[in-house]
This record gives sequence, C-alpha cells and structure tokens, in this order.
Amino acid sequence: MPQLAELDFSSDTYKDAYSRINAIVVEGEDEAYGNYLQLSELLPEMTEELTRLAKMESKHKKGFQSCANNLQVTPDIEYAKKFFGDLHGNFQKAKSEGKVATCLLIQALIIEAFAISAYNIYIPVADPFAKKITEGVVKDEYTHLNFGEVWLNQNFEDSKAELEQANQENLPIVWRMLNEVEADAKVLAMEKEALIEDFMISYGDALGNIGFSTRDIMRMTAQGLKVS
Repeated sequence: MPQLAELDFSSDTYKDAYSRINAIVVEGEDEAYGNYLQLSELLPEMTEELTRLAKMESKHKKGFQSCANNLQVTPDIEYAKKFFGDLHGNFQKAKSEGKVATCLLIQALIIEAFAISAYNIYIPVADPFAKKITEGVVKDEYTHLNFGEVWLNQNFEDSKAELEQANQENLPIVWRMLNEVEADAKVLAMEKEALIEDFMISYGDALGNIGFSTRDIMRMTAQGLKVS
C-alpha cells in the first residue's frame, strides 16, 4: 500500500482512480440530496429539517466537485450512477410504498455510515485541498446519521421488523460496493479492510442507538458479510 509521502496526486494512475472515487462521492451526496427531499413527502411535519439536511448535502457535492477541479480530474458520474443503482432503486421502491423506516435505514444509516467510513479513511491520505473539504463534511454527516437514529429510536417497536427486512435486502449491496471499489481505493492508499471496519463500527453503533441489542446487531451485520 502506498504511503502518503509516496502518493503522486498528479499521476495518470492516481487521476484515473480518483475520477471514479470522486464521482462516487459526488453522486452519493447528490443521492442524499434527493433522498432527504423525498423523505419530506413522507414526513411532512419534518419538512424544514429535512430540507436543511438536503441543502447541506448539496453543499457537500459542490465541495467535492471542487476537489476534482483542483486535481484537474473529470468525475465519471455515469459510473457512479450505476454504482449506486441498487440502493437508489430500493429507496425509490420503499418511498413509493410509504416505508419511512426502510428509506431512513438506506439513507440516514447505510449511506451516511458508508460515507463516514470512506471519509475517515480518506482524510489521512488526501491531498491538502481535499483534506480540508472532507474534514468539514464529516462533521455534517454525523448530524445526518443522528437524524435517522432519533426518528427510528422513537418509532423502534413499530419499525423493528421492517428495519430487519430492509437490512437483509440492502446491507449485502454495501459489501458488493466495497468489493467493487477496492482496486481504485487502494490506488488512493485506502484499504478495503479499513473501510469495512470503520463502516461496521458506524453502522453497528447506529443500530444500537436505535434500540437493537448487541445480539441483533451481530446477526444483522453478518447478513452483509455473506457476499464478501
């Protein structure tokens, strides 16, 4: 694995990998923007808060676009849309069925925990410009994770069965995503094992904060590992 001192941010190899990694980040923030606005349709009493969260995600997207511009890289957005395709489709299906808990698990837990883990692992090896941007974004993402935790905790008993089903359907997708991004992430000095460990911590903590027992969390997170 290359060390930070050995990374050449201007090399063709780095820029090629970065074009996909950055696109995933930009598209992830764009997905989040749309998802929070759609959640406001399911939770009209929380429209103001959800609109605020959506605007934060839009700001993050612009920040990461500036990171690509700084390295003179064009993000491969078409690739990133396919990368998020399964989660996007599952969110849209859940939204059309009025399944608030499923939508929150996908966006406010899985996607936010995925983003937090990626950003935490990326910051130590990022170029100076991107490091500053990413450090600011991470602080916001914990706020978004907390929004989902609070609502799901308050509605835990009514949502528990739906959450377990949503976890079973969506967590394996995250593992496929981590496997798919492994090679490009390694070029950026980000190891898949570190990404998985950080994701497991963030996601597991969120499930615990909602109300799941340690035993439940171990069973639920193992469902994703089956495809790794």
